[in-house]
Amino acid sequence: MRRIFVLGGLIGLFASVAGAQSNAIQSWNLSSVSLLPSPFAAATTPAALPAGALGLPGGLPASSPLNPAVNGGPEPQQVQGVFVTYDWQAYFGYTFFKFYEVPGRSPNTNGFNFSVQYYFKDWLAADGEFVGTHVTQGGQGGWFLFGGGGPRFRWSLPRGLELWGHGLVGYSHFAPQTPFGGQNAFAYELGAGVDFNIHHEKWALRFAGDMIGTTYFGTEQYSPKFSAGVVYKF
Repeated sequence: MRRIFVLGGLIGLFASVAGAQSNAIQSWNLSSVSLLPSPFAAATTPAALPAGALGLPGGLPASSPLNPAVNGGPEPQQVQGVFVTYDWQAYFGYTFFKFYEVPGRSPNTNGFNFSVQYYFKDWLAADGEFVGTHVTQGGQGGWFLFGGGGPRFRWSLPRGLELWGHGLVGYSHFAPQTPFGGQNAFAYELGAGVDFNIHHEKWALRFAGDMIGTTYFGTEQYSPKFSAGVVYKF
């Protein structure tokens, strides 16, 4: 009988403590709402807090490393073009020229080739060229000379490669004097080549193949020319 009384007393004690705690929490909530001043309550809302308090990017201070444009920090990096284009090109190289003079006579000549190009558009240029190759004929030494000008076209490829083609019109001179006729004649040149740019800088390697047409001795000659050399861009 005594145990029943003790158990009933403990149950009543727990019930009274739980009720007191519930009443205390409810009364504290009501008092906190009524006692907070309205300015403080407004300041505690997320909209009124500084952006930095919420961890937003807008809260970064002006001197933050992530804002380098302020307080003399480093300027943002800009993307620059990979290739630099130059309007002028100057070429100098070795030239092999096989001159089909007359049937049965076609001397091999060796010499140099010099040319200058001006690109007034990225794909179109004015081209001027001079060729001089040495020839030995009949125990005498002489020269085949050609100078001309015309348009040049180019096509840019990956890895710094440039394909180009040109057509030139000009005049030629051939010495020594031969029994076949005069030493000067109208001439023209058609050909193409490739430039290998060296690290996209001002220098390039050029290889070219051309055909020079001439009108010596009352007939026509079609003679191949091959050249290899160095290009300087400026």
